[in-house]
Amino acid sequence: MQSYTIGQAARLLGVSPDTARRWADAGKVATHRDESGRRLIDGRDLAAFSIEVGQGPGGEDDDASYTSARNAFPGIVTAVKLGDVAAQVEIQAGPHRLVSLLTREAVEELGLEVGMQATARVKSTSVHIDRV
Repeated sequence: MQSYTIGQAARLLGVSPDTARRWADAGKVATHRDESGRRLIDGRDLAAFSIEVGQGPGGEDDDASYTSARNAFPGIVTAVKLGDVAAQVEIQAGPHRLVSLLTREAVEELGLEVGMQATARVKSTSVHIDRV
């Protein structure tokens, strides 16, 4: 399972690294240390926490602007639902929850799973998923 540094988690959650660090210090999201002493957050834990952050009331970074370059929303995969032919992928990108319907084959080719980093690209009413 992929793990994320505090800085990477902050970027995916749309907050400052200081805010992500304070959340970790307060025990809101579990961390562990790697061999070099950096604090890391497991992808599944970050995915679950990102859903909480996206659903909860805004915090101290409410005035931060959320923009996308060419409609790209980097985030973390929070759900993958596979059908026989189709699939549904949910991404939490800061406070934004994006859902894409695509083929099961595309999900399998990209190797998408909960906790991994991905980018949702939006054009009109269509959402495309790029694996990072």
